[in-house]
This record gives sequence, C-alpha cells and structure tokens, in this order.
Amino acid sequence: MLEFGRDLCSDARFSTEREWLVTNGLGGYASGTVAGVLTRRYHGLLIAALQPPVGRTLLLTKLDEVATYDGRAYPLFANRWSNGQLEPEGYHHLERFHLEGTTPVWSYACADALLEKRIWMQHGANTTYIRYVLRRGRDPLTLNIKAIANYRDHHGNTGAGDWPMRVEQVPHGLRITAHDGAVPFYLLSDRAEPTPRHEWYTGYSLSIEDYRGLEAVDDNLYAGLFQATLQPGGSLTLVASTEANPGLDGVAAYAERRAYEAQLLERARLTRAPVPPEVQHLVLAADQFIVRRGLPGDAEGRSVIAGYPWFSDWGRDTMISLPGLALATGRHDVAARILQTFAQFVDQGMLPNRFPDAGEAPEYNTVDATLWYFEALRAYHAATGDDALLRDLFPVLQEIVDWHRRGTRYGIQVDPADGLLYAGEAGVQLTWMDAKVGDWVVTPRTGKAVEINALWHNALRIMAAFAAHLAGSSGQYEALAERVLTSFARFWNGAAGYCYDVIDGPDGDDPALRPNQILAVCLAHSPLAPDRQRAVVDACARHLLTSHGLRSLAPFEPAYTGHYGGDRRQRDAAYHQGTVWGWLMGPFVRAHLRVYRDPAAAWTYLQPLCQHLAGHGLGSLSEIF
Repeated sequence: MLEFGRDLCSDARFSTEREWLVTNGLGGYASGTVAGVLTRRYHGLLIAALQPPVGRTLLLTKLDEVATYDGRAYPLFANRWSNGQLEPEGYHHLERFHLEGTTPVWSYACADALLEKRIWMQHGANTTYIRYVLRRGRDPLTLNIKAIANYRDHHGNTGAGDWPMRVEQVPHGLRITAHDGAVPFYLLSDRAEPTPRHEWYTGYSLSIEDYRGLEAVDDNLYAGLFQATLQPGGSLTLVASTEANPGLDGVAAYAERRAYEAQLLERARLTRAPVPPEVQHLVLAADQFIVRRGLPGDAEGRSVIAGYPWFSDWGRDTMISLPGLALATGRHDVAARILQTFAQFVDQGMLPNRFPDAGEAPEYNTVDATLWYFEALRAYHAATGDDALLRDLFPVLQEIVDWHRRGTRYGIQVDPADGLLYAGEAGVQLTWMDAKVGDWVVTPRTGKAVEINALWHNALRIMAAFAAHLAGSSGQYEALAERVLTSFARFWNGAAGYCYDVIDGPDGDDPALRPNQILAVCLAHSPLAPDRQRAVVDACARHLLTSHGLRSLAPFEPAYTGHYGGDRRQRDAAYHQGTVWGWLMGPFVRAHLRVYRDPAAAWTYLQPLCQHLAGHGLGSLSEIF
C-alpha cells in the first residue's frame, strides 16, 4: 500500500512533502523526506534522546551519497540552499520508495544498477542503521558517503562554528565530540573506509520552518567521508550511535528489527487472519509513540510521546490514547506500566499536563488529563480483569476525587451548589483547547466545560463500580454521580438542539458549537439521555464532521478560522477555532455507533483516515488538518 514509483518520487513537490519516521522506544527518532531534502529542523538520521524520553539532540543530520557506476557519478542526495537553489536533485534517480513495516526503503537506478537503502533504529538504543545493498548490476558500484553531523536541541538551529566538533578516527569509523562535556557519538561501518573531515556546510534552507515563521536556515558539519565498493549482491552498513560499540552486522540488526515488529503484530493477533494492510501499519505506528520513562527504582516505567517530531510526553494525550496504543494492540503489560508510571506523578489530585523537553519538573496545568486517567484504568481493567493493579491504584483515585471536591490548582473545584466541576483562572489554559500566545489564552473556556463534566460524571461512575467491586460498597460515589447527572441537564441548549460548550463562565453560558460535547456521548457512562445523544451526534455530523476528523469550531460561528498556517500567532489563533483534529474521529465514531448501532456505517467514517496513511507522515496519521 505504501509504495511510490519513479513518477511520484521524481516529483520534487511530492517527494519533499512525504515524510518518514523511525523510532527507538526511548523518545529518539530519525525522520526525513522521501527526496532526502531537509525541510524541518527535526529532520535527521539520529536524533538521540539523551535523557529518555527527552533531551532529544540532533547528532547525524544526513548522508550525502554519490554512487559511481560504469564511469559515471550519480548523486543520490538532495539539498535546498538558502539562495533558493535545489541542488543536487538525487531523487531523479529514485526508482521506488516503500515502507517495509516502519522501515523506509529507497531503490535508486543508476543505468542498469539498482542500489537499495534502508534506515531503521535499534529498539532501546540511540542507534540508527543505514544499509545499502547492490541488488542489480553488471559491474561493481562505488559509494562515496559524506556524513553531515550536528549537536543541537532538535528545536533549535545551528550556526557554523557553534561548537568545536572534534572528529577522531576510531576502529571502524569516527567519534565526534561537539565540546567538552558533550555526549560523544560514533559513525561506524562494517566495511567502508572512513576519513575524518571538518568543514562547515552553511545555508541549509528549511522550507517548513520558513512557512511556520521560524528561523529557517541551519548549518551542519561535514564530519567524515566513508568509501566502499560493492559487488553485485554486496552490502554496506553504516551505524550512527551514542554507544561506542554498537553491532555492525546490518543483516543481524535488521533481522532483529523485523522480528520485533512481527512480535507486535502477533500480540495484536493480526497474523492469524487476513488483515487490511492499513491496520497493520497502525499497529506498528502505535508502537512508535510508546517510550521508556525510567523512575527511581523502576527503570521500566513507560509513557507516551504526544506527537512527533516536537512533543514530549503529555498526560492528557497519554490517557486518551492508551486504550488504542496498548489495549487494542494486546500490550496489556505496557498499559499497566503507563498507569503505574503516571500514578507516581499525581500531585494535589492532578496528573501532569506535560514533561518539558529539557527534563525540568512536570507541569500540571490541565483539568482533563486526570479525568482521562479514570477512563484509561477502566478500559484496562475491562480488558484484563487485573484486580491487583486496581487495588494498588484505587487509593490514588480516591485522593484525586477528594482533591477535586475540596479544590486544587487553577480554580479546579466542585461547585457545592450543583456538584459540577468548575475550572479556570485568568491567563491559564486547562482543557485540551490549550493554545496560548504570550499572555493571550486563545480559548480559555473558564467555567464548567461540557467535556470536563462529562469526564467528571464518567469518573464518578467508574469509582462507584470500582468501589463496589473491591469493597462491595459504592454509596458516596454513586450519590456524587447522580447529582452530576441531574445538574448536567443545565448544559442542554434547547433552542439550538445541542449542548452549551461552557456554562457559568465569566461571560455567562457559551453556546458555540464545538466538538467537546461528543465526549458526553461516547464515554462509557454518558450523562445524556438517548434522544439528546442522537441530537449531539447529528449536530456534529452536520456542522463539524470532515473526512479526517471534527472541526474544532463550527463554520457558522463568528470566531471560526478556516485555514491553519502562517507564523506561530496565526497558527495558534486557528488551532482550536476551526482546525480539524484527527483524534476526534474516534469519539465521533464511538458515539455514532452507540446511537445508530450500525458498525458498517461507523466503519465508513474511518476509511479516509486509512487512506491518509499514504498522504503525509507515511504509515501514520496527522494530528491536524
């Protein structure tokens, strides 16, 4: 399914817009375009997580390969420079690009020779493999490979000479140390001849960063040359790693990678019957987001990257996605680890919103992440029946409910007048609609937000069920839930035929049609009567639904913005004011299925997303549209 031929690969616009991603389970990754042109500051062949899963640092930016065959040189790489020139244009030699699992594979035609290249990462290590195989040819082919290196935060830019970048020859390759105190990294090969170099290449133009209104010129160091001649059928492996002695056997390393992915498919029970290839891709893509977050006394803690390339792990995103990433894929042990890990960070009854990239203390400015934790644990227990974990975590849940009843950070507190959950104060964004530019909170949603109270009701019902299961008594939680259920009727906007987005806000009730109310239908315990559930689904279908998700605001609303793009202020101003969000398709489909009980119809809403697997981030799904 994810395969492109010469007609598309040689189209500069197509091949520079399609991006690939490989990951290592630590938060590290490698990413780039099909054409090999750098368009983001986040493109590189080794972006290592030096403080897993954060501290992500660009080490090996790219490899500039020139193949010489039958007396002719074929540049296989491409660069866009700050003068606007695209040179060379190596993608014109690209015969085929495809994904093998998550591994990108390029096939370059040089006359009658066919050179194949693969890139993958070793799971659990900051190590990237690049392997070349001469699949076809009458004569030998010589490869001259320039290693282009760096040492910067993946959010940053480099100016030539920012670091000394000491390049030293070691057995099988080169060691690069950016400066005193820097983590050294290694560029090694099983058979290529390495030669140290030290020349700054300046003026790489990053077109996506330019579009986003950010610094768009980067410099990189030409750190070394690797040379080898391949006979027909021969191979060459290059390894970039923070480890001094990674394995150099490319055949064995790739077999290990393929076995790992085969195990993921087996655990998801996808190998026992014909399964659509897009579903297999999604299982493998799901694994890319699960990362290790070691804790004192527990090196095997787990978390979830909120999105590549720029996000770290976020509590909200982790709990929303946990059932899909770890339960639907049969990885119940991973789900348990994630739940246990986040329990260690509960503070004043709140889960962290995010863990900063540089490893600072977690931030707690979220009202919904904590409430999603209840739903994630409910889904886990329903899938596994694991009473032991439930017993361990139940006191944490009790503490969370108690804190919310008496009040915690940012004005988050149950209103004693109606039992609903109020949240918000000036200058703080607490719901998933959390864009903020300077002191401007774009969608503050202060007050009683519809999805927050749907989640609060759901959490109390879950607590009642857990209490009854563990202790045989659910009294206080049932009573709290019943009060929320009664008060939730206040969200109903009879004139519009759907829910208010926020009630009791500083400016009264907000009738804007947003997708948040779909959560009041799709959660395990809905606070809406069946006729109102259907009305919400129909309103969202009529005004918010698109092929790839739900709009964050209805087009008829005055604040609606129909295009996402431009600099940061323009982008953030549109982020939740009309931009389509892919994650909302899940709640919509579950809500539609609950209301209409038509699985065939529900499935049709997902098909465009399956097709999108080949549309941009290859083998995965975009965040927004």
